[in-house]
Amino acid sequence: MLRCSLCVHDERTAKIDIINGKPLCRECQIYLRHHPNRADVRKELEEIMAGVDKALVAYSGGKDSVVALYLAKEVYGIRKLEAVMIDHGLMAGEAIENARRIARHLNVPFTLLKYDYSDIFREALLKGQSPCRACSKRTMEKLRKYAAGKGYRYVITGHELPFGHHPYREMREGVVQIRLLSMMTEEERFGILEKLPFEFPELPGYTTNCLVLGPALERYWEKHGHSFEQRRIAALVRYGLMSREKAEEELRRPSVREEQRRLVFERLGLEEPFKRGRFTGR
Repeated sequence: MLRCSLCVHDERTAKIDIINGKPLCRECQIYLRHHPNRADVRKELEEIMAGVDKALVAYSGGKDSVVALYLAKEVYGIRKLEAVMIDHGLMAGEAIENARRIARHLNVPFTLLKYDYSDIFREALLKGQSPCRACSKRTMEKLRKYAAGKGYRYVITGHELPFGHHPYREMREGVVQIRLLSMMTEEERFGILEKLPFEFPELPGYTTNCLVLGPALERYWEKHGHSFEQRRIAALVRYGLMSREKAEEELRRPSVREEQRRLVFERLGLEEPFKRGRFTGR
């Protein structure tokens, strides 16, 4: 099986060509032709952050949003901050406690909004799909509306990958999303976490906050034979933000604890499919 020589894609997840004797996926080929400059992205980020004195932080309680909150408060010194967490019904209790503890540690007001995303999660599990894009899209729209209603122009998020060559994008109603961790390596992020009272939950998959991700990955693996996180993690490797070794570790088939799986299925009204070879609603 051909594997991309630059990222962690293989023939299951991307089209790969031999270029100058080396296998390269199409995404890496585009990246090499239009290489974003890390220094330019970070410079543009510094320029926009210099004008931010009031912002909402999209705060999931996961490691990346925690780093974003720390940077917003301690590095950029934003005068007025609010850390807003959306509990979609399947957030790990440890993540909520992390969120509260670190917001209190940084002396930032913390708001918890509760919504029911069971429709997204149920459909993803039944179809063997990723729930992440639909979940993220709904969450960002709810945060945008909240920000607009509270008079925040900026919503800061903990994404590492920029929007193409830029660390921000315009949303509706004049709200601007800033990806504060744009082009920040995993090593840099973990260095900041070491300064904070952050406790890592034992969750499968590349998450430190979501209970549904592990079972969804498990279902996707059963149907497709690989992880639905492959594309995003391949991009992190391509951008030099994660080592290949760590990426391969994150992309292994997950081992989900029985109590986590049972909790997810019960909340979603689904029967446990993996041992019986079927997957149905009750």
